Amino acid sequence: MAFVEPVELEARGVKLVPLSLAHEDGLRAAAADGELWNIRVTSVPEPDQTRQYIEDALAMRAAGNRFAFAITDAASGMVLGSSSYHDILPAVKRVEIGYTWYAKRCQRTHINTTCKLLLMAHAFDTLACNVVGWRTDNFNHASQQAIERLGARKDGVIRGHALRRDGSIRDTVMYSLRSGEWPEVKAQLLYLRDRAR
Repeated sequence: MAFVEPVELEARGVKLVPLSLAHEDGLRAAAADGELWNIRVTSVPEPDQTRQYIEDALAMRAAGNRFAFAITDAASGMVLGSSSYHDILPAVKRVEIGYTWYAKRCQRTHINTTCKLLLMAHAFDTLACNVVGWRTDNFNHASQQAIERLGARKDGVIRGHALRRDGSIRDTVMYSLRSGEWPEVKAQLLYLRDRAR
């Protein structure tokens, strides 16, 4: 049995479903909204690489180290983006949330907070994780701010950690949230989400 089993998560008109090849056209269309593959500090697939992106995610699922979701509109099924649990460590009950991106029209809406709440709640409340982590490019300031708004704490920076799509070497900013911090963070995020209605 895998640590992360297939599951669908839904709230506030957003539904996360296990990523599959059936989402290829939807992912391609979501990425085209804003030509997101041109952003240097993201992992959004270029249009002709969408199928390979999904196949890679499915191979990582089979290996047990990534579980990718398609983020969809609950009513229409339209694909809005993608997010994943990754660097899954069952022995220490730790997952990271990443590979996250949204169509441009969905950015700066309730969708990111809703998705992160769903993923965090599932990780802590269902999988009984001890830690949930995030990582981002040191130049992706928008991502860093979004992670910090979630209540995660900055653990530090790993210098010379990974390659960007343009071949340059990036520094990676690491964040985490421990299970003991989750109840207060969850209450605050729910308050902010409900206040914004």
